[in-house]
Amino acid sequence: MSSGSIIPLSGEAPLEESGPAADRVLAGDPRQRAWNFFSDASGQFHAGRWSSTPGRWRVRYTENELCVLTAGRVVLRCASGERCEFIAGDAFIVPAGFEGTWEVLEECSKIYAIFQPA
Repeated sequence: MSSGSIIPLSGEAPLEESGPAADRVLAGDPRQRAWNFFSDASGQFHAGRWSSTPGRWRVRYTENELCVLTAGRVVLRCASGERCEFIAGDAFIVPAGFEGTWEVLEECSKIYAIFQPA
């Protein structure tokens, strides 16, 4: 695709299958799939789709992420204990510096846009 072309977040994109590192998993056996549709030339901005099966794991964000949940139900808990629950149709931002847990209560999918500060 040439520079300046519109990039739909559907269709074909390389599939990456993974899961959180074993030492971060707190419950379940979450299996994750990601389709990265776009990365800019700097390698700092990425956008695509992601899905996960149920489970709970520890996270520490160095990037800023916009999430638009398209299916399922998730709970994010801050290290301080604050609990935020999201369902399909919700949009939220996880800022760089966030530490806590991601929990997938119902198999979920999201559209993401990530910015990794230099």
